[in-house]
Amino acid sequence: MKIGLYFGTFNPIHIGHLTIANHLAEHSDLDQIWFVVTPQSPFKKKSSLLDNRQRYEMVYRATESYLKLKPSDIEFGLKQPNYTIDTLTYLEEKFPDYEFALIMGEDNLKSFHKWKNHELILENYRIYVYPRMSKGEVDLQFKNHPKIFNISAPIMELSSTFIRKEIKAERNVRPMLPDKVWQYIDEMNFYKHF
Repeated sequence: MKIGLYFGTFNPIHIGHLTIANHLAEHSDLDQIWFVVTPQSPFKKKSSLLDNRQRYEMVYRATESYLKLKPSDIEFGLKQPNYTIDTLTYLEEKFPDYEFALIMGEDNLKSFHKWKNHELILENYRIYVYPRMSKGEVDLQFKNHPKIFNISAPIMELSSTFIRKEIKAERNVRPMLPDKVWQYIDEMNFYKHF
């Protein structure tokens, strides 16, 4: 089975995330897309993050009606901060019959050379890159690379940061979120006091 790993804090998961994951599930050779909920990214401060389980719950609610999209809490039990290479190594051991690939935005590809063991990742895993509006250039070494696949997914310029700010400002964000996620955020009063 071919699994695409879509890493993120998903704080909260929104329709942009789902659109990209579903596009890959429908238009690539990947059998499933796993939303890997990251407890703490080495590049993000933790202060505005909801609890790991609450973010996992939102991903679960967002994906439960999609056969090919799955939530994953695999990083919750791993050493913090989480580095992608460590998670991949762990997944290889846990699921030896699965073939894993990474899913990332073009903005992440631009800083991919800064990732821990990025050469090793590129040597052993395919990377599916979806378009993002972002400044800067993709490093030459990643252009036309045989393991990097540019996906013509819709450009989704919706961010979790924007959604959190809108909620704090008491604006309606319902169209930007899957219904069950919006209901959970509303019922739990998330993001109102950040």
